[in-house]
Amino acid sequence: MALSGKKKQMLFTATALLLSAAILWNFCSLFIKIDPVGAEKPIKWVEFNVTASAMEKALSMQKESRGTDCELDWVEMLSYLGAKYGGNFKKYKAKHMDDLAEKLRSGQTMEELTKGMEYYHYYHEAYDAVLGGMVGEYDIQTEDSYNNGTIEMETRYGLKAYSPIAYGYSFSHYDDFGASRSYGFSRNHLGNDLLGNVGTPIMAVESGVVEMMGWNKYGGWRVGIRSFDGRRYYYYAHLRKDRPYSVNLKEGSIVEAGDVIGYLGMTGYSDKENVNGMNVPHLHFGMQLVFDESQKESNNEIWIDVYEIVKFLEHHKSPVVRDEESKEYFRKYEFTDPAVEALEGKIPQFPKHEPD
Repeated sequence: MALSGKKKQMLFTATALLLSAAILWNFCSLFIKIDPVGAEKPIKWVEFNVTASAMEKALSMQKESRGTDCELDWVEMLSYLGAKYGGNFKKYKAKHMDDLAEKLRSGQTMEELTKGMEYYHYYHEAYDAVLGGMVGEYDIQTEDSYNNGTIEMETRYGLKAYSPIAYGYSFSHYDDFGASRSYGFSRNHLGNDLLGNVGTPIMAVESGVVEMMGWNKYGGWRVGIRSFDGRRYYYYAHLRKDRPYSVNLKEGSIVEAGDVIGYLGMTGYSDKENVNGMNVPHLHFGMQLVFDESQKESNNEIWIDVYEIVKFLEHHKSPVVRDEESKEYFRKYEFTDPAVEALEGKIPQFPKHEPD
């Protein structure tokens, strides 16, 4: 039986609505998966484009509010703005953060302010995974004590993550995340290339466990360091030929933020080990988020754009000194991360993955 024009229109509209609902559900499922009984499954996708200026302002506000009746949380504030902007920080204005802080100081809670924000909890989980280990208390040797040949430590609060490039060493970079790469196979660039001079000391951005070090034909000499909470995997590649690593570095060892872990080079892009296959000396620096171990070394890896993070950390570099006998570089000032002390000598164990 042939359908009337009105029925055809109704059928077309219903089909379009169903198709739109399916597309929306698939898009939302990129952010967070819910099983039939309502339990949350691991996040499967994160786009991190929080600007360096937004991170700097949020951190400054948290530090300034510490010890007051209204202590601000930088991750919560950035997550609120992330939810407000739909993750697009091109919309960011400092006034938006000032307005949010004023509401919190007036007595409103973040729970009240985010009640109607469907994806606030997603952004908070995602942004906390990125930034969660970067701020807190730490002890560091004072400059005066270093000059006097003694070791006197001072407790500080604030940014305890460091630039991957040592203090006193310059580099250049641009946002090259997602750019195409063709050596070996076609793929996207999942990091930020920091162009510098061969031999520039490379620093641990965050305290963690050396999960992997060694050679492969794409990254050359590489180091992979996992944060103690397991959520961040820092990847440093194309290290120097012949002497790529800090003398004390080995798989399974603990490093503290600002420690020398290796030296900038141009190795990789070669089937033969220990070859300079790159055209320009640079450090490939990347960060993978791991919400579930099944995401590590798999087709479900979550790599984020670290360009703004590198800019954010550029004003917090770790000074180094050179040992004239060994020709090795070491951090200049003693540093103690409470996160390391909290381990009480027990090194976190993560499932073994085959290096890519």
